[in-house]
Amino acid sequence: MSITVGNVTLTGQKHINREIPCEDSSIAIQENGVSCVVVADGAGSKQYTHARFGSKACCEAISELLVQHFDAIYNENREAAIRSLIIAKIHVAFAKIMKEMELQSLEQLSCTLLFCAIKDRRVLAGHLGDGLIVRVSSDGVSPLTMPQNDMAGHTYFVTANHAPDYLRIVKTTTDNLHAVCLMTDGVQDSVYDDNSGLVKPVVARMAETFKDGREKGEGEIKEILEKYIVGGSNNSDDSSFGVLYLEDTKAPDSSALKQSAGAFPRSDDSFKKLQEELVPQVKEARAIIVGSAQNAPSEAAKSEEPQDAAQKPEEPKEEPKAEPVKPDNTEAPRESANTSRGLFIGIIAVEFVIIVGLIIALIIK
Repeated sequence: MSITVGNVTLTGQKHINREIPCEDSSIAIQENGVSCVVVADGAGSKQYTHARFGSKACCEAISELLVQHFDAIYNENREAAIRSLIIAKIHVAFAKIMKEMELQSLEQLSCTLLFCAIKDRRVLAGHLGDGLIVRVSSDGVSPLTMPQNDMAGHTYFVTANHAPDYLRIVKTTTDNLHAVCLMTDGVQDSVYDDNSGLVKPVVARMAETFKDGREKGEGEIKEILEKYIVGGSNNSDDSSFGVLYLEDTKAPDSSALKQSAGAFPRSDDSFKKLQEELVPQVKEARAIIVGSAQNAPSEAAKSEEPQDAAQKPEEPKEEPKAEPVKPDNTEAPRESANTSRGLFIGIIAVEFVIIVGLIIALIIK
């Protein structure tokens, strides 16, 4: 399968007007049979003083990781381990920058992260923060991962506390896949409707610019961004757009794609309510587990159980009398078993306290 990759990053008008450097970064590379695109949006508030360096380092570190170790990551079944490793890789890169530039805080390098890598038929994507990853198929366009914002509209960064918890990982295949498009929120805001989850048909047309190769595709994407995205407003944000285009696959009919869709229905159901509902159930469940552990027979008790009649032991042979065993040693086996049992119950109890504590902490948060 032949794949064309490409990426374009442009400075938004609000940064141009204020003479602020572009804080977005993007990279598209092909090595070791892996096609990879990574985009990152440097955080824009005043405390994120070196975010542009963070976004650049993030793109370089993750693209390198993916082209060199795609198989190891894709074949790992523990998603939590994958998420932790990716964030660790970014923090290693950030630590070097902190040392070189004598920075005081990791937060100064904050950025979002979006990536997609393809090897043979395997697709590996990841997303932390806002921005959008779009799947283009013969059937149309749809979000592969959606923007990640809190109720106040704030997003999350790779430097956040518990950053691995916010990183979403997608493993899939290239079946019925025509292209994957990645974009920072500077582009996302113009081509995606948060209320309905609808991706506008223009994204499919943007992907199609790569059918004649990377150079032409990047040139046309740059023109589109300059005219309609960056140049469309004096307050436009930095904009990055990346593409993995699968040659000789069927493109969607853009003219037949939906131009609008109804908003998702509103609901008063919330994750916090769900947590509050689950807490008493968790307490009851842990009590049962701890109680069962307490009632379990000890190893010493098991060894004292009578044997089955069919396995009746032979009559003991008369043996020379052994010297009396010292009293302080007669209970050693039983004490050892009781100690192990106590430790096990203690571990269960501690585990229960930790779980409930985590749930309560989430509720308070």
